[in-house]
Amino acid sequence: LYFSAQEGILIFYHIKDLQYEMKICADISQPISSLIFSPDYSSLLLVTDQGTVYSYKPAHSGEAVKLLDTSSSCFLAADFLTPGNNYCVSVTISGEVQIWALEDGTFLSKLNLGTEVHV
Repeated sequence: LYFSAQEGILIFYHIKDLQYEMKICADISQPISSLIFSPDYSSLLLVTDQGTVYSYKPAHSGEAVKLLDTSSSCFLAADFLTPGNNYCVSVTISGEVQIWALEDGTFLSKLNLGTEVHV
């Protein structure tokens, strides 16, 4: 079970029967608004309220890596673009859909929907 604390800490709870272990996986120092697993569960996107997206690879147990920072564009949400784990799609409140490469956070493309987006 992965859990994010309000302070921006990603926590993993390993639960077996009535026992559990807690491990702090990453501290990104920004409140995490959502956690999204890739389709094959090899990567986890950590999305913040400020529009920053981090990638965390549970199998590697390393630090979360900042992929993109869309803080200037009224960021609303992000998710993996399937099939595969190579791309991320994000959307802004103003209706701009953006495609990013997950490997290095490179901006690839955008499409303006021409309308405001709400969750």
